[in-house]
Amino acid sequence: MSAGMLPEVMDPDGPIFSISVAASLAEMHPQTLRQYDRLGLVIASRTKGGGRRYSPRDIQRLRLIQRLSQEGINLTGIRRILALQSELEEAQRRMDDMTELVRRLVEQHESQGRRIFSAGSTGNVAQGRFYHPRLALPGR
Repeated sequence: MSAGMLPEVMDPDGPIFSISVAASLAEMHPQTLRQYDRLGLVIASRTKGGGRRYSPRDIQRLRLIQRLSQEGINLTGIRRILALQSELEEAQRRMDDMTELVRRLVEQHESQGRRIFSAGSTGNVAQGRFYHPRLALPGR
């Protein structure tokens, strides 16, 4: 990588921006970022010397806070929205993990030549391959 070039892939959680750069990117005053840090809305990483460092994900969160604030939502409401968003993201991660686990189990099951039976909502039982759009294997 030549000097002055950014890496092609940047860690979204890497604490790389100083408070002045983060404030500029988020179009906020640095004091606002300090206040949000104190309130726990966006908690900056700290350098050994105590300076704040913000990640690209922190910048996205600051921009979201700014939009919500401009829409008239107070900081208590914003805190609740951010908490719900975090819960949703965690549930999505868990669902993705479970989907991958089921996909691997189905693939293993099929590779062993086993049959799968399923029951419909009317109680009819059918023999055949298991299929679910989110679990569909590539090329099938």
